[in-house]
Amino acid sequence: MIYDVRHVTTYSYDAPVAFARCALRLLPRDEKHQRVLSSRLDIKPLPVSRNERQDFFGNRVVDVSLETAHRQLRVEARSRVEVRRDEPSLLRTSPAWEEVSRRAFASHTLAPSSPSHFLYPSRLVPLIEPITLYAQESFPEGIAIIDGAADLMHRIRADFLYDPKATAISTPILEAFERRIGVCQDFAHVMIAGLRGLGLPAAYVSGYIRSFPAPGKERLEGADASHAWVSLWCGPEEGWIGFDPTNDREVANEHVVLAIGRDYDDISPIHGILLGPGEQEIDVGVDVVPWKGA
Repeated sequence: MIYDVRHVTTYSYDAPVAFARCALRLLPRDEKHQRVLSSRLDIKPLPVSRNERQDFFGNRVVDVSLETAHRQLRVEARSRVEVRRDEPSLLRTSPAWEEVSRRAFASHTLAPSSPSHFLYPSRLVPLIEPITLYAQESFPEGIAIIDGAADLMHRIRADFLYDPKATAISTPILEAFERRIGVCQDFAHVMIAGLRGLGLPAAYVSGYIRSFPAPGKERLEGADASHAWVSLWCGPEEGWIGFDPTNDREVANEHVVLAIGRDYDDISPIHGILLGPGEQEIDVGVDVVPWKGA
């Protein structure tokens, strides 16, 4: 499947901003099941410096500096991405979760994709006993790791209420867990915390998911949104498998990967500093549409 992705972020300020320096993670990454056919990033006002690099986990980062006084910053990312994932086989098997944990802790590599980086607490995903105990219900002794992860994903979808007004980026994970409410970021963090509490390596993935309008309704511009899910290391044979607790499904061809890290703090789409007084408002619009060809 080939998608055209458009992600527009607009910052509006109460007063002119004299200087800003930002790290932008808004360009999709190439990986095993995904190929970036084209991508570009348009920034207004124009930055005085701009440099693209890869961070430790292989995410594309564009560092920019702005020295023109401005009351609005507009960042538009456009990409064309080909996604090719195989449908999960009904006959597949996976090792017991205890064996995966043992092999993860025995890993001798510190390469970016090593499970070693995703076993331990991170800034936004501490290990919290109630969350570990919640996850443990899905992992009885000897259960296959994929089966246990799928059950945990099902339970989060059933137990938690999706409410975009209930939490913010700064909401602690324990608060979202205790209230059983939040958005995709919260659900991913809760699932990751539970898995890591059991000694299983889990990564945070940001990206997009293709949404479909209700029958008889036209698709609305900007109706799609940035998304987040979990990638779980299921052993060297199975590798990393994506689980989307918000939608209660394994990651499929509707998912486009933007960046991977230990939690949201590693992959924040726009992160930086600015020099200026007053408050700011943020408006974000995302479109993910199938490519219609030349």
